[in-house]
Amino acid sequence: MRTKGATAEVFLTAFKTLDRKEQDIFLSAILKDKQLREDLIDISIAESRAKDKSRSFRDFLKAHSN
Repeated sequence: MRTKGATAEVFLTAFKTLDRKEQDIFLSAILKDKQLREDLIDISIAESRAKDKSRSFRDFLKAHSN
């Protein structure tokens, strides 16, 4: 039985062995899928904000209330 994430590692290794043109074709196909594209954007945003300082929801509401 494979460990958690092993399939993803195999897939990533296979992707990296493709030449650049084939990688671009594959990624273009993913980006044409609206839901996958939105998921990738969400993941990118989450990763970019992972080290941001958090604040309570109450503080957020105070800052954004009229």
